[in-house]
Amino acid sequence: MKDGATKGFEQAYNAQAAVDSTAQIIVATVVTQDANDKKQLLPMMGKVEENIGKLPEKISADAGYFSEANLTDKRLSGADLYIPPDRQKHGQKKEETANIEETADECVKARIREKLKTPEGKEVYKMRKAIVEPVFGQIKEERGFRRFSFRGLTNVVAEWDLICLTHNILKLFRNGWRPAPALAT
Repeated sequence: MKDGATKGFEQAYNAQAAVDSTAQIIVATVVTQDANDKKQLLPMMGKVEENIGKLPEKISADAGYFSEANLTDKRLSGADLYIPPDRQKHGQKKEETANIEETADECVKARIREKLKTPEGKEVYKMRKAIVEPVFGQIKEERGFRRFSFRGLTNVVAEWDLICLTHNILKLFRNGWRPAPALAT
């Protein structure tokens, strides 16, 4: 994977997880060797739809997933998207610029910026930090998972799926879920 800072190549992987907003259960996973997240939104939402039978009503993701192609793709037309076009440090305000000749990409950016300024937009996007970020924090800090033990994409995908599966089992266990006993025949 190409390192964005040094422009060199590293043995690295980009582990993705889609998380439900109710119980922080991981509903889909993907591992790639692409450093950029822009190409990961559509495959991830395809896996979410495959795993739970439908797209979520609302999808929020950080600015790394923003692209005009993602926000205008017909496969996501049934979902309400909250993906900011700009990276922004906490508490920092984005300067507004007037551009007379806007490209299609700029129109999409302007629409999503306006949507994210609404009270609902602010609330939905704010919750992203409380939905998905804690899951990665729990995996990294509480369980001590900081690097993959195996090499090769196939092995890393299996390891990431196992890490996410154990996360889900622990979440369910801690919330009192118990599987129904098997029926004797």
